Amino acid sequence: MITQEQIPSVLDHPVYDSDGNKIGEAKHVFLDDATGQPEWVSVKTGMFGTSESFVPIKDATMVEDHLEVPFAKDKVKDAPNVDVDSGGHLSEDEEHRLYEHYGIDWDAAWTQANQPGTGGWARTGDDTDTAANARSAGMEGSDDAMTRSEEQMHVGTERREVGRARLRKYVVTEEVQQTVPVRREEVRVEREPITDENRDSAMSGPDITEAEHEVTLHEERPVVATEAVPVERVRLTTEEQADEETVTGEVRKERIEADTPEDDTRDR
Repeated sequence: MITQEQIPSVLDHPVYDSDGNKIGEAKHVFLDDATGQPEWVSVKTGMFGTSESFVPIKDATMVEDHLEVPFAKDKVKDAPNVDVDSGGHLSEDEEHRLYEHYGIDWDAAWTQANQPGTGGWARTGDDTDTAANARSAGMEGSDDAMTRSEEQMHVGTERREVGRARLRKYVVTEEVQQTVPVRREEVRVEREPITDENRDSAMSGPDITEAEHEVTLHEERPVVATEAVPVERVRLTTEEQADEETVTGEVRKERIEADTPEDDTRDR
């Protein structure tokens, strides 16, 4: 059980669940009006501490420099939303919803608070409010000073997917022209006169006869063949570009004004 003396050790310290998971930071401790004992603690949760969840502190314990509560992290983060700026008190409806969320018997808790010697949970007027409403330990109670708080905006970044790039290979056909030299054979008739040197060869055959002599002609023609050869390698890489964006948000600040007897005198 957490006592009033331990409240300074609780505020602004980490809060862990029973499995050792960090839930957030403790921001306010609310006291039971009937017993004066710590009843609830509000925990800042979320990526930048933008959410505040309530969790019972009755069965919580201080472990070294943090508060350990007997509830799972998800259970605390899913607790009903409660207006922490409602004058430092929880309404009966808010407290009832919190009791139901954490599986605490509302009637049994109310009966226990009204046991002799506990100060009672006296109800007022039309029975819509209860004196057992919790009050913030940081706002009123143990001394005559008021604590002024204000919200601070914490800005960070989150990484999200904006698109995808891919490499796609396909085939195109292009017409390529290339000049290649070719050779061909042509017939040329050569005539040589009879001389003393070739007379014997010329006179070796019959005197007059018919004959044929054939020559085979050749030519070159272009031949096209293709082969696939690697020419380059292509890959996708990413690089980060730094930029700046302006973020606008709203924060709330408490103001404290003093009403003094001197003010009433001046008015008169």
